[in-house]
Amino acid sequence: MLTGTGTGVGKTVVTAAVAALALSVRRSVAVLKPAQTGLVPGEPGDVDEVSRLAGDDVTTWELARFPDPLAPATAARRADVMPVTPAQAAAAAVELSRGHDLVLVEGSGGLLVRMDDHGGTLADVAWSAGAPVLIVAHAGLGTLNDTALTSEALQRRGIECAGIVVGSWPAEPDLAARCNLDDLAVVANAPLVGALPANAAALTRPKFLEMARRSLAPSLGGEFDAKGFAAEHAA
Repeated sequence: MLTGTGTGVGKTVVTAAVAALALSVRRSVAVLKPAQTGLVPGEPGDVDEVSRLAGDDVTTWELARFPDPLAPATAARRADVMPVTPAQAAAAAVELSRGHDLVLVEGSGGLLVRMDDHGGTLADVAWSAGAPVLIVAHAGLGTLNDTALTSEALQRRGIECAGIVVGSWPAEPDLAARCNLDDLAVVANAPLVGALPANAAALTRPKFLEMARRSLAPSLGGEFDAKGFAAEHAA
């Protein structure tokens, strides 16, 4: 399961990168988006972006779509339709797991964004499905607090953190971003397992796969070395 420390941190591109690496070694991959917000029917969503970047062999499933760019619970209420509950999302993930080697569940926003009016969140989906959670974080100032809060929420619920990925590493990182390469793993009590370059979504599919291999750690199928990357960008 992939969650962000907020919106716009690069969850979809990271999801596509993990999927691309799995596909490259002939693993079957499914990507589940429980709730897509901010789009009307017919517009390409996050699962379409994953397919564009990773490959058409990815099985994709979007459970619901709400037009307002809001938290899923709020967007569903405004659309006057039933929200997707954590139980429904977890059941869909388990169903996909029966026919695929890897199932990736991409959340909306952060870990504790409400999915329904009963307080259900992506954390409840992860707990119900027994899925480890990969945290996608932004690179710069403020990310340590956001990442620490997300990690603490996982720990308090007994959910495994699979690591931290910087979703968009800037071409010219500032002092805070460079220092954060060492500090993210400390505040999260979980390893830094990747850093994707900014504008990775603009790459062609073959170049995207090459980037994914360089930018994600062996635990995710790549060759990324956190210590080496931090040393390269030492403050």
